Amino acid sequence: MTQYDETVERQRLLLEAEDWAMGVKSLHVHCFTSMWYDDRPQDTSHGKENVTDVEYNCGLIKRSKGGKHIHTFGKALKGTELLNHYIRNT
Repeated sequence: MTQYDETVERQRLLLEAEDWAMGVKSLHVHCFTSMWYDDRPQDTSHGKENVTDVEYNCGLIKRSKGGKHIHTFGKALKGTELLNHYIRNT
């Protein structure tokens, strides 16, 4: 049965990583148009309106305005990429 130890351990880590991925990495309320990921300056009306950006451990950044989701930046890590990112950051 020890032939499957590595496979079982990888799957265990992947399940942990999937739970960790949806944890909040940062929360930022701002009116900047110069965020490194921001390609939507219209959301802040060029510095006149606030938005809330929630960055998740998986790499996604979800933007909301007035309590409503308006845009998602990035692409969620999955599979081996997610597992490698999880191992590096925990």
